[in-house]
Amino acid sequence: MLHVIGIGPGGKDDMTMKAFRVLKEAEVVVGYKTYIDLVQEDIKDKAIIMNGMKKEVERCQAAIDQALMGKKVVVISSGDPGVYAMAGLILDLVASQAHDLKVEIVPGITSANGAAALLGAPIMHDHAYISLSDLLTDFDLIKKRLDLAGAGDFVICLFNPKSKGRPTHINVAQEILLKHKSPETLVGIVKDVGRVNQQITHTTLGDMLNHTIDMTTMVIIGNKETYRFDDYMITPRGYKL
Repeated sequence: MLHVIGIGPGGKDDMTMKAFRVLKEAEVVVGYKTYIDLVQEDIKDKAIIMNGMKKEVERCQAAIDQALMGKKVVVISSGDPGVYAMAGLILDLVASQAHDLKVEIVPGITSANGAAALLGAPIMHDHAYISLSDLLTDFDLIKKRLDLAGAGDFVICLFNPKSKGRPTHINVAQEILLKHKSPETLVGIVKDVGRVNQQITHTTLGDMLNHTIDMTTMVIIGNKETYRFDDYMITPRGYKL
């Protein structure tokens, strides 16, 4: 059996009970080193397979190979395994190799969900997830999706907003969204959701680049109805009050 689980955005508190149970029952745990470190205290008795960024295919293939040997294998992803994570790659590999292997996907709390809860209720209405990483997606397509989501007045959750290798993608995203949204549109920035160094910032679309944004940051950009009350960012769904 091969399980692909989401460990949530940060610590154990944000992991589902099922994910934690499956993790404890595993014989082999496979994951990116940063995520292995987040659950290290709970997997000391397990065989561990880990590697770094851009080694996802090798990591997932190793997990499949171990599972085919009859081991209880868990592949861990931060957030939810089906959102910019390992569930799709695992299933792609199993399908392309036509393995008779049972795979179970165990959902988790995304960094967008975690950040939204810390900010209040910014994704109460229609919203879009867009990753600014162009490692696997052409940036022209990312820009098109930003433009269409902005035109549709979606609340937009930006994953992977900035890195050393692409420091200006977030600037391009802001420029595109400002064609459709007011500079005063509310924005919530949460760095290291659920982790020790968590930081929460309330700002606007026009001012958001003046705040810390990096690879471990979630940026949530409101729609035209999003408003702030105290420390809460709220997007109404339309209830009559």
